[in-house]
Formats: sequence, structure tokens, C-alpha cells
Amino acid sequence: MLRFFSNIPIFRRLFIAFAVVAAIPSIVIILLGNFYLTSLNSHGQAVQTSFDAQSIASNQLINLQRMNALLQTRQDQVTASLSGVIKDPALFASGALIGSDIEGRQTDFGQVLTEYKNNYTLATSDNMSNVRNILMSDITNGSIITDQQTALNNVTTKQWPAYSALQKQVLNQLQTSDDAIRQQGKVFTPAEVNQIFANNYATLFKANLAFTDLKNSWQHVVDDAVSMGKAVTAIGAAETQPILISTTIAAFFIILMVLATGFVVNLTITQPLRQLASMTRRIAKGDTSARARTTGHDEIYLVATSMNNMLDNIVRLIQETQAQRDNLQAQVEKLVSEVSGVGEGDLRVQAEVTADALGVLADSFNYMVEELGSLVVRVKTVAHEVESSTTAIFDRLTQLVETGDIQLNQISNATVEVEHMADSSHQVADRAEVLYNVARDARQSAQGGREAVQQAVEGMGRIHENVQETSTKVQTLGERSREINNIVEVISGIAHQTNRLAPVSYT
Repeated sequence: MLRFFSNIPIFRRLFIAFAVVAAIPSIVIILLGNFYLTSLNSHGQAVQTSFDAQSIASNQLINLQRMNALLQTRQDQVTASLSGVIKDPALFASGALIGSDIEGRQTDFGQVLTEYKNNYTLATSDNMSNVRNILMSDITNGSIITDQQTALNNVTTKQWPAYSALQKQVLNQLQTSDDAIRQQGKVFTPAEVNQIFANNYATLFKANLAFTDLKNSWQHVVDDAVSMGKAVTAIGAAETQPILISTTIAAFFIILMVLATGFVVNLTITQPLRQLASMTRRIAKGDTSARARTTGHDEIYLVATSMNNMLDNIVRLIQETQAQRDNLQAQVEKLVSEVSGVGEGDLRVQAEVTADALGVLADSFNYMVEELGSLVVRVKTVAHEVESSTTAIFDRLTQLVETGDIQLNQISNATVEVEHMADSSHQVADRAEVLYNVARDARQSAQGGREAVQQAVEGMGRIHENVQETSTKVQTLGERSREINNIVEVISGIAHQTNRLAPVSYT
């Protein structure tokens, strides 16, 4: 059953749940209203039936009283006719009307008594079932049923047949006397009148006694009808208890349906969502093995399936990243081991160029090492040229110094000779010519020395230019060294970050 609800979309499931929760109370309210209307209808019928029974019983009590009064009137009318004092024909006509009225009332009471017993007996009549249920619901009203049944049994089986027979006997005696007076024209003596009156009165007395018992019993029937009407019109437990019981059952059933609907919603919606929330908390703590376990084919199942697929992809990406990280770490360590010789001065080191991301770095490093080697070769060549030029200049200067020393010695010697020549002008003249020649040679030598000095200056200029070029190349070499240092720092940072990522991935 729950699997069936889990296969229904959430909107349709909630719509069905709300529709059921709304429809069931509506149906219960309709049933309660129908039950209440039925109860009101039954109660109304019971009230109407009790009123009818009360009205019929009251009317028949009046009918009995009127019947007995008419019987007494008939007795007085016949007695008056027997005395011969009143000879009015209207008196005989009224006597016939009274007799007919008594017989009609007697017939009417007999028919009503039969109908009343069949239709309004609380114990046995189907027409009185609603009234009987109302009376039986209250213990205090239970005696009404037995009292009515007892009274009706007494009336129908004993008292009314006895009174009816005595009444007919009285009417027959009075009619015999009346016929004797009207048809025979007989005049009775006072003794005969007294005798007839005594005979008729004796029967009438018995009829009055029977009437008293009948009236008392029928009065019980009337009183029971009145009590029945009061009991029916009063709102008692018979009316309120079924409504309260049905309302309580309906409320319990509604609460049960609401709880059942809430239970189904909790099992099919709230609990899967709570499982998804628990799974996300486990994932937030680093448990990548957590997966949602749901059933059905609703939106929650689709979300759980998507989350499971997403987690599978994330785990796969983490594994691929970890593999790439391990590969990158191995390549970085290999590159670091390959380029470590450059720091020791070995420019013959060549990093292995691969097709991955570090291949470009290795290629750039190899190019940088080659350029650095070329620069070092050029620096060595320039240094060798500077050394050669400096040696040549030093040799030339040494030669000039030696030549100057010779010239100085020659000048010293010339001075000595001039002094010697001062002694002798002839010697001076001779020596002057020689000195002139020597001076000219010295001049030529000095000019040659000046030219050598100029060549030395020019060589020093070239040395200065070479030194500047060497300084520029050394500066470029320093910049390339800093670039190498930066690259090594980047590689070290990558290796450091890789080492920091390794524990997290393993976790």
C-alpha cells in the first residue's frame, strides 16, 4: 500500500490526502445531519403520535361521560313519562334521539377503543415504536407502558364489555317502558311506576358502577397519554444520547483518518526528506559513501537518484583528481630531481619534456638552461679576450717602460757627456750632432710610445665596452636566475599544496 502511494507524484498524493481529509468530514457531517434530521423526524412523529393518542383518549373520555350522562337523561325522561304528568310528544321524540345518540356513541367508542388498542398501545403497536423507544430510554418512564397496557386490558376485556352490556340492558328496559307508554297508552299507577323505576334504577346503578370503573381505567389511559406526551416532548437521553454517540464516533473516525493521512504523508514524504537531509549532513562531514535509499517513482525518488548519481560523479572526479595529483606530484618530484643539478652549476642538465602540463615548464626550463649556458660561454670568451688584451697592454707598457729607462740612461749619459763636452766645445759640437740624432730617435720613440699608449687606451675602451656587455649579460643572467628561482618556488608551492591536498583526499 505504501509502495503504491510512493509511486504517486507528491502533488497528486497531497491532493488526494487533502481531498480525503476534506471529503470524509463532509460525508460524516452529511450523515450526522441526516441522522439528526431522522431523529427530529422520528421525534416529531412520536410527538404527533402522542398528541393524537392524548387527543383521542381525552375525546373518548368526554364521549364516555357524555354517554353516561345521556343514559341518565334517558332514565329521567322515561321516569317522567311513566308518571303521566308530562304528555308532551316531543319528550318521546327526544327520548328516541337520546337512545340513538347513546347507541352511536357506544358504537363509536367501541371502534375507537379497538383502533386505539391496535395503534396506540405502547407495548405492542408498531405505530408507537418511536414513542416506546423514547420511553424505554428513561427508566422513570417505563411504568407508563405497563400502566397503559393494564388499563387498556381492563377496559377492553372487562370494563367496557360489562358497561356496554349494562348500558344496553338499561336502554332496553327504558325502551320497553317507553314503548308501553307510547304504543299501548297505558297509564301506570304510582306503585307500578315505583316498581319500574326501581327495576330500571337498579340496572342503571349497576351501569353507573361499571361506568365509574370504566371511567377510572380510561382516565388512567388518558393520564398515561398525557405523561407519554410530556415524556416525548421533553428532550431527554433518548434524543441526545444517540446524537452524542454518533458525533463522538464521527469525531473519532475523522481524527483517525487525519492521523492515518498524516502517517502516510510522514512515511512517503517527510521520512524520505529526512533521510535526504541526514545524507547531506553525512556528506558535509566527508562521508562520500553515503547514499539515499528510497522507493517509489515520485519527485523525492528522482531527487534522491540525481543526488546518488551526483555523488557517484563527485567520487569519480575525486578519484581522478587524486590520480592526477599523484601523477603531478611524481612529475614534480622528477622535475625537481632533474633540475637540482642546475643549482650546483651543472648547466648540462636537461629536463624530460612530456605532453602534460609540466612538459611546457620543462621545455621552458631547458631553453633557459641553454640560454644560460650560451651566456656563460660568451662571458668566458669575453673574459678571455679581456685577459688577452690586458696581457698585451701590460707587455707593451713594460716595453715602453724599459725603453724609457734606456732613454733615461741615455739622457743621463748624454748629460755626463755634455758636461764632458762643456770642457770641450769641440766635443760638444760633435756630441750635439750626436745628441740631435739621439733626440730625434727619442722623439720618434716617444711618438711610438704615444701611439702605443693610444692603442692601449683604445684597447681599454674596448675592454670597457666588453665589460659593460658582460655586465648586461650578467644582469640578464641574474634575471634568468631569479626566474629560475621563481619557477622553483612555484614548483615547491605546487608540491607543498599537493602534499596538503593528499591528507584531505585520503580522508
